[in-house]
Amino acid sequence: MKTTKPLAHGTSPVKKSSRSQGKEFAFMRSPDNNQIYEVGDAVDAYCDHERNKERVRGWLKGIVVQIDNSKMVAVQFRTDVFLTDGWMVPDHILWFPMNSDQIRQFGTGKRVPPIKKTFEDF
Repeated sequence: MKTTKPLAHGTSPVKKSSRSQGKEFAFMRSPDNNQIYEVGDAVDAYCDHERNKERVRGWLKGIVVQIDNSKMVAVQFRTDVFLTDGWMVPDHILWFPMNSDQIRQFGTGKRVPPIKKTFEDF
């Protein structure tokens, strides 16, 4: 005859779940469905661009054209934009992390004059 240890007061035997029952998922953090930006939103982005035939770094208006897995935002501009190492971006699209401080809703920040770039800065 098999004997088992008595259960502690107020506890019940543990039931094992079968595969047919739904599983619970453990997340490090819950998925956030509240996106800051949506496709078609007007945004300001802090980037290198051309203004009056001069290369400057400052805030430039763009349009959100794609969101990738709620982590990255693609912004398209109407003027030439440049990477930080000096290369012009041919399709005028820059990617930013969703939580970047270099992108904001259009018109929400104070106007700051752009910084003129010289060739020594590259």
